[in-house]
This record gives sequence, structure tokens and C-alpha cells, in this order.
Amino acid sequence: MSRLATAKNLNVPVQEVVFVKNATTGVNTILRNLAYNENDVIIYFATIYGAVEKTITSLTETTAVQARKVDYTCPISHETLVQKFRDIVGQARSEGLNVKLAVFDTVTSLPGLRFPFEQLTKICRDEKIYSVIDGAHGIGHIPLDLNELQPDFFTSNLHKWLYVPRGCAVVYVPVRNQHLIRTTLPTSWGFIADPTSGSDKPNILTPGGSKRTPFEELFQFVATSDDAAYLTVPEAVRFREEVCGGDDAIYKYLEKLAREAGDIVAAALGTEVLQEPDLQPGETSQIRRCGMSTVRLPICVDVDDDGAQGDKTLSPYPPVAAQNVGKAVHFLQMTLKDEFKTFVPVFQHGRWLWARLSAQIYLETKDFEWFGDVLKGLMTRVGKGEYLSDC
Repeated sequence: MSRLATAKNLNVPVQEVVFVKNATTGVNTILRNLAYNENDVIIYFATIYGAVEKTITSLTETTAVQARKVDYTCPISHETLVQKFRDIVGQARSEGLNVKLAVFDTVTSLPGLRFPFEQLTKICRDEKIYSVIDGAHGIGHIPLDLNELQPDFFTSNLHKWLYVPRGCAVVYVPVRNQHLIRTTLPTSWGFIADPTSGSDKPNILTPGGSKRTPFEELFQFVATSDDAAYLTVPEAVRFREEVCGGDDAIYKYLEKLAREAGDIVAAALGTEVLQEPDLQPGETSQIRRCGMSTVRLPICVDVDDDGAQGDKTLSPYPPVAAQNVGKAVHFLQMTLKDEFKTFVPVFQHGRWLWARLSAQIYLETKDFEWFGDVLKGLMTRVGKGEYLSDC
């Protein structure tokens, strides 16, 4: 029932979806099942989730695959991101390399912005590159139709936006690619051995006459694990329909509130919301078409270049030395938790500190008005150097 409800949400056959604990496990399961040859390349983007970048680095150390990063700093437009991807693909191929796969997000984590995953998936399909979509902030957050999108691989947390307990994530593999996925992490009873290996213990956990495919059986039992979260999916879907008005109403509310929230907090701080550069009045920001907004804090990071000197004049507070960024971030996040009983990710991107806001169905604009005032007060405390005495 749970896989069926998830498959219906993504508009794909139930035989193409299985559960894992989280999206990081999903990405690892996909990447570590693929075989890599000399000259194979993985392409990924600068705003990739840190654990996934480490996974790719690990693969370059243990296999023949190489990695190429699409480097950039926000603000940036979807068009520029797509062109940078095309440029990296072209550069790799000009060097005689085989671009085997590309990893990209639906909505990035830090900073929080909607990614042009639809265009990138199409490019990958046209260029014969495997598309691996990290949809950690995907299902339940933005509309997703994988039957129409047709990625090669997709994973998404259900415990972030679909309102199920942690940890529960989906891995989608279309039938055409299921032969590539032969083991779980860790390898367990469903392992599909290479016929040339000469030995393969039968799966004693598979009942006779099972109608599940080998791909489904692979994920049916993965070592000793508490899978209770998987069983809550139908109730989460029912809650969304009966209490919240259904997915379309949720998507609309999240995007609207996230836009309002970003504008409210930015106004309180005298800064701006992360969006495309040179966005014209009345033009819709594509990277803000989700339930998250990223707001610049009026705290500049002191780095040694001419551009940073100009940034410093935009802030009423002293800059934070590069070596003290971790202390400032820790102070802000711990103070928000301990004194104000809330949490918002704070991080450095480029020459500034930023905060990522998440809209939710249980929040409204007055919550972000309160938070804007809280954050403004904390900026004064950072400006006075309280983060240094705190550490």
C-alpha cells in the first residue's frame, strides 16, 4: 500500500519504486551500483548536497570514474545554469571523456532554490547521459510527474515534505534501468549476482510464487531495520487530502508563503531574497518556485579581494573574518534554538551569510514577521562580536 501510494503520487508504476531510509542512501545506492570505465565522468553542480559530493569524491578514489563540477555562485538564472552544464559536457567530450551521468537536484538545500531539473533531464536524455536526480526536497514539496519527466534515476525523502516520520525515502528506477541495480546498501538477501560469478545463494526470504520483480525483491528486506516509517505513507497521503485540501492546494500555499516570507524577512534586515540577477518588475523568479526562500543576512565575510571591499560598504555591521564564519554560524543557529525555540539553516555563500526559510502548512506570514524581528536583533549581537565570546 505504501509503495502504491508513493507511485501514484509520482505517476509511475509501483514496480518502479522502492523505499530506502533517506535520499543520501538513495543516491549512494544508485551511484555505487553503476560500473565505471576509464574516461567515464560524473558531472555535478556546485550547490550539490555535501554528502552527495563526498560520495562522488569517494567513487573517484575507489573506481576509474572522474568528476567535473559545474562551478558558480548565486545569484544565477536557470538559463545560465543550463548553459554552464552544456559547456562542461562539451569540454569533457573535447578531452575524449565519456560523460556517463549527471547528478542534480529538484530543489537545492543550501541555498534553497528550485533547480532547472526538467531542462537538465531532457538534455541528458538527448545527449545519452544518465540523469540522477537528488529530489531530497522533492515529493510533497513541488509537483512531480516522473512519467512525463522520465529521468533515469530519482530519489526523494518522504519525511521532509510529505509528512511521514524519519527515515523514509523513495528510489525510482524505470524498468529500462533496473538491470543496473543489483545490490542494496548494505548488500543483503536480494543481491542479484553476476551469472559468471559461479555461485549465488538462493534468497530464503522470498516466498514461492512471489509476483514481485527482482528489483522489488532486492529492497524487500535489507538487513535488520525498523521500517515502520514506510507504513505511514497512506495515512500521510490521506492527511494531505482530507485535512490540507490535496497536493495542489499545498503546493500553491507553500510557494506563496515562501515568497511572502522571504520578502518579509529581507525587508526586516534591509537586504534581499536570492533570485535571478536583473529580474524585471512583474517577471516571475524561477528559482523561487518552491516552498523555500533564501535571504541574505547583512553580514559580509572578510575575504582578500577587491569585490569584498565593495560588499563591506553594503553592511552596517563589521565583516566576519573568514576563519570565524563557523563561529558566527554556530552562534546564530544555537541562539535561535536555545533562546527562541526555532531553527533556520545559516550558511556562507559567496561573500555573505544567508538564511534559508521553509514555508509549511502550519506556518503563516505572522510567523515570519516575528522571525524577521528576531533575526534583526541577532544581527546586532553578531555585529558586536558576541559570537566570538560565545565560542
